Amino acid sequence: MLMLAAGLPLTSLAQTNAPVDPGNAAVKKMWESWNAPFKPFRIINNVYYVGATGVSSFLITTPEGHILIDTGFESTVPRIRASVAQLGFRPEDIKIILSSHAHLDHTGGHALMKQLTGAKVMISKADADLLASGGTKDYTPYAPKMMAYSPVKADRILVDEEKVSLGKTTLTCHLTPGHTKGCTTWTMDTTEAGKVYHVLFFGSTSVLSDVKLVNNPKYPNIAEDYLHSYQKLKTLQCDVFLAPHGSFFGLSEKAEKLAQGGKTNPFIDSESYRNFIQKAENTFLEQLAQERAKASRALGN
Repeated sequence: MLMLAAGLPLTSLAQTNAPVDPGNAAVKKMWESWNAPFKPFRIINNVYYVGATGVSSFLITTPEGHILIDTGFESTVPRIRASVAQLGFRPEDIKIILSSHAHLDHTGGHALMKQLTGAKVMISKADADLLASGGTKDYTPYAPKMMAYSPVKADRILVDEEKVSLGKTTLTCHLTPGHTKGCTTWTMDTTEAGKVYHVLFFGSTSVLSDVKLVNNPKYPNIAEDYLHSYQKLKTLQCDVFLAPHGSFFGLSEKAEKLAQGGKTNPFIDSESYRNFIQKAENTFLEQLAQERAKASRALGN
């Protein structure tokens, strides 16, 4: 996630419900780049990309309706709807809305998308609470108004390893808390050219600027949650690695290669997932070790 000099995540500033200083041209430019349109395309079998340039949204189609993972900012919703229609599907056929985690750049559009489609919002308990607060009850040190978005109440609360099915497609919910208390990674199997592939929609493990991993009064067990999440993430099968930000999984580069054609699908890339998780875990462990050493010195140990 990109950061500004003030230490605030770009996506906290780039929302539609809180005013952005019109004189801050840099912030406005960044906001526009995150929400710029991205040409929709089929990733593999019934999994499509319908998100914006900086924030991902995935459409999973079935004969009985469709599943949408993440809605971006509220202002991203019209782009998603246009992308769905461009691919030949009806936005009104979206029946289920899922999410990676309940920050404004991924669930800011949930309320509007639900209103427009009548889809059911399904989410973990901790993120359902955050969603219902419109993002204002997060544990991060940022001002609530910076994180705020239109609130929405969940239609179904999900627990770890619960299945969500529509048509003949089933996704499994894997709770991977840390980035938010209810952060969720999704997995599903899909078949292409007679072969089964494991598709993984990563929830996120980024540690935002100024978030403490040690002695965090708003999230006392944050370090333990992150450690458990990394342990779980390393056990999940992944042939196709997808994530809430395109930069995490090489969206632009792989989409370009896919459009050029070829014998292999560039999104079938299990190594990129393993490398990403290992690098992210190493960064997390380094920060955790530094914070623990600092806390120990403060106690005179």
